[in-house]
Amino acid sequence: MTLDVIKAGNAAASHDISVPGSAGSPGVTIVTTNNAQTGLDFFAEATAIGVEWHSDEDFIADGLKVSASISADDGIAATTTAKLESSWGLGLTYVASAGDTDITIGAGIADSEFKDSAQDAPSSNGFHVGVSAEVNNLTVAAGYANGDKVRSTPEIALFDATTTKLGVKYVTGDITLSAGFTSAEVDDNGTITAASGDTDTKDVTEFGIAYVVADGVTANLGWSDIDAQNDGSNDTTGGSSWYVGATMSF
Repeated sequence: MTLDVIKAGNAAASHDISVPGSAGSPGVTIVTTNNAQTGLDFFAEATAIGVEWHSDEDFIADGLKVSASISADDGIAATTTAKLESSWGLGLTYVASAGDTDITIGAGIADSEFKDSAQDAPSSNGFHVGVSAEVNNLTVAAGYANGDKVRSTPEIALFDATTTKLGVKYVTGDITLSAGFTSAEVDDNGTITAASGDTDTKDVTEFGIAYVVADGVTANLGWSDIDAQNDGSNDTTGGSSWYVGATMSF
């Protein structure tokens, strides 16, 4: 059992499934008003004053680990911009085997309350669930998230956000091949009080090759393509990007 204190984070974010995608970080510029959420833990916020508890492995059942978190108001005053007031989160990871296949299931749920000096602010809340299956050198993973999000800068409310991720990874010798696809959609309301708004979407396709050149040195080649819509119209700032780089650890 462990207990994280001060900037501990949100337990829901600690248990989202890792879904393969590109190698490295290909960058594609998207218009800043597109608010589609491509991460599985977009709703899992926390203030700096918080704690997160993690169980030991094999909690209650073999292969099960759970976490819980809570955070309180850190004293940052809300003006005309909403500020995070408090949050809680729950998460779990379950690992099992079926023949030659190792299966990992991750899930989380969270809620965050916001304050605003000028008006009532909605909450961020949601859930995610994902599964990863590994057999020999092949890994296949999928994840889904749904929820609402308050964005402070600029202040805006995002409702009915959904994120779906699919990915595959294959390791052969010193080479890792990966590919992934993300589909994200959200109701972009423009303010934190609007009842409905226009739809923002992002479809992200990724491929990657990672090659271990030497101990601690990995060369990465990545490609990403984003097809997006902002407020229901085609977003011409999407497109494709390549990434060539290396990571080093000592």
